[in-house]
Amino acid sequence: MLDSPVPTTAPNSRVTRKVAFTALAGASLVGAVAGCAPSNAAAPGPAQAGNSAPSAPTTAAPTSAGSVGSSAHIYRDGTYSADGRYTSPNGPETVGVTLTLASGVVKDVQITQHPTSANTAIYQKHFASGIKDVVVGKKLDDLNVGVVSGSSLTGQGFNDAVSIIKGEAS
Repeated sequence: MLDSPVPTTAPNSRVTRKVAFTALAGASLVGAVAGCAPSNAAAPGPAQAGNSAPSAPTTAAPTSAGSVGSSAHIYRDGTYSADGRYTSPNGPETVGVTLTLASGVVKDVQITQHPTSANTAIYQKHFASGIKDVVVGKKLDDLNVGVVSGSSLTGQGFNDAVSIIKGEAS
């Protein structure tokens, strides 16, 4: 019995199982990464930034100037103001936002600072100094700011105020 041949299928089946397992793991990883990849869908708006309720789906409509645009809403021309809320390490904060709109596009922006601490005052001042470069000339529906002039939290309040202004201007 010592001379009996050793089955050759056992080592090959282990290799086959390893290859199959590696392929399955690789396919799973590709599937997971593909699920996280960006799509051609529209960029997230303030509702998806976690600061307000989701908005209802809409379709393209003419802008207030009468031409068909890519914006989903018709916004009335004018100047609109709202206070946006956000939370800083110092607690609840607000920032005042005034937008002037024409044909659904931001023509001017003003920030009214409502700091509750010296740190908040510094960051709101930095935000106010740089926000015009970020939003003037942009469609209202495209606004979703993040860090502006080193201020990372004030943008959350700005986005909250923009959500309110969208409702007022509709």
